[in-house]
Amino acid sequence: MSEQSNRYEKLEQIRNLGFDDYPHKFEWTHTVPQLIEQFGPKSAEELEPQPVSVKTAGRVIAVRGHGKAGFAHLSGGGSKIQVYARQDRLGDKVYELYRLLDLGDMVGVSGVMFRTRTGELTILLDGLKLLAKSFLSLPEKWHGLQDVEVRYRQRYLDLIANPDVRTIFIKRSRLISEIRRFLEERGYLEVETPMMQPVAGGATARPFRTFHEALGIPLYLRIAPELYLKRLVVGGFDRVFEINRNFRNEGISTQHNPEFTMLEFYQAYSDYRDLMDLTEEMLKAIVSAVNRNLEVEYGEARIDFGRYQRYSMAEAITRFWQGEARPSAEDLNDPARLRDLASRRGLEKPGDSWGQMLGTLFEVVVEEHLIQPTFIYDFPVELSPLSKRKDEDPRLVERFELYVAGMEIANAYSELNDPEEQLQRFKEQLQEREKGDDEAHAMDEDYVRALRYGMPPTAGEGIGIDRLTMILTNSRSIRDVILFPHMRPEEGREAASE
Repeated sequence: MSEQSNRYEKLEQIRNLGFDDYPHKFEWTHTVPQLIEQFGPKSAEELEPQPVSVKTAGRVIAVRGHGKAGFAHLSGGGSKIQVYARQDRLGDKVYELYRLLDLGDMVGVSGVMFRTRTGELTILLDGLKLLAKSFLSLPEKWHGLQDVEVRYRQRYLDLIANPDVRTIFIKRSRLISEIRRFLEERGYLEVETPMMQPVAGGATARPFRTFHEALGIPLYLRIAPELYLKRLVVGGFDRVFEINRNFRNEGISTQHNPEFTMLEFYQAYSDYRDLMDLTEEMLKAIVSAVNRNLEVEYGEARIDFGRYQRYSMAEAITRFWQGEARPSAEDLNDPARLRDLASRRGLEKPGDSWGQMLGTLFEVVVEEHLIQPTFIYDFPVELSPLSKRKDEDPRLVERFELYVAGMEIANAYSELNDPEEQLQRFKEQLQEREKGDDEAHAMDEDYVRALRYGMPPTAGEGIGIDRLTMILTNSRSIRDVILFPHMRPEEGREAASE
C-alpha cells in the first residue's frame, strides 16, 4: 500500500471511530506563538501549583511513542510547541485517534501547561480533534525543502517546510506598512488607479494585451500607474501614492518578474532634488523600523542605508571606469568621442543617439559597482520621455535613479508639465516604435489634454518593493520574495488540462 493510500485508510478508520473528519471550526484560547510568549518564561514550579487550561491548533510536525503515551510537536504561526498524550488521560477512543495521526495533519488540542523533566514547555492533553488530514508526505525534516523549482511552484509547502521563508514575507508586509505610515504622516493620500488601461503608459515596456468583450476595445495590463496619478495631481490631489501591481511582458531573471509591486508617489510644487532628500529620509526610517539597524547584510556586502552617494550619470562613468584611460567629462559630452568609447567596448549600435550611447555605457561600466546606496542623476532626454529638461543643458532631464546592491531600486524625476513638449515627446517615441522599438511609449492624447488644464510643478517617484525586500532579507532572487512567482508549466500539465 502506498503512503497516500495508507493515509486515506487511516482517515476511514478515524471516521469509523465516530470523529468528524472535517469539522467546521475549532474554538481556541491561544495561538502557538501566544503560548510560547505567555508561558515560555515560566518555570516548572510556577506552572504546577495552578495548571492553566489552554486550547490551540496547529500542524503535526513530529510524533514519537505509540505505546500508552507519546509526544508530538505542533507548528503554528511560525512557532512550535510539544504536546504529551496519555491513554489513561485521553481515554481509549481519543488515544486511538492520536495513534492514527500522520505528519502534516492539522489538529486542535486542549490541555494544561507544564514542563517535562528535560524542561521543555508542553501541553498535557485532555482533548484532541482532527481538523484536516494530510494525504501527502512533508519533506524530510532535517533537510527541509531544497528543490528551488518545487519551492516556487508549491509555496504552501515551502512555508510549511522552511520556517525562514515565512520571515521573509512577514518582513515584506512590515515594509509596506511602514511605507504607508511614512507617507500618510506627510499628507499623502493613497489611491487606486486602473489595472486595465486603453493606453499602456507611464514607462517604456512591452505590455500584456487583453480585450474587453462588452466595450469591444483592446486593453493593456498596466505597465505603470504614472499617467493616472499625474491626472490626479491635475485634479488637485497634491500628494498621492499607490502601492501597485505592474505587468510587463518581458524576460524573467533574478531581478525581473512579469508581475511586480511598485510604490509610486507624486508631490506637487517640488522637483527631483526634493525627492532625493525625501527618499533618503524615507529609506532610513523604513529600514530602521523593519530591520532594527541601518546596516544590512546582502551577500558578501554590508550595505549602509545611513549613507548615500550622489553622481551625475557622466560623473559615475568617469568615477567607475575600469581598464583603459579614464574618459574626461569633455569626452563624454562630445558625441564623436563618446561614439569612439562605445565602439572600443563593442557597445555602439547604428543609429544610436548621444543619449542612448551614454545610457548604454553607464549600464555596462557603472551599475555593477553601485553596491552602497547611490543616486545617479541627470539622464539623457532620449531615455526619459516624461521628464522635464534641465534649463542649463537641454540634452539632459531632471531625473535620478537610486541603486543599491547593483540594482535599480528607485526612479524619479521632475515631471514634464508642458503639454506641447509632452505631445512632441510622444511623437518622437512613436517614431522609435516605427523603427522597431516595441517598448517605446505610446501616444496618450487624454493625458496631453489633462496637462492642458495645467499641472503644477511636480516630482514623482517609483520604488521597487520586490527588490527592496530582496536587500532587506538577503534574498538573491526576486522569486524568493514573491509568494507566487510566474513559472513555466510543469511538464505534462498542459496536455493533461486540455
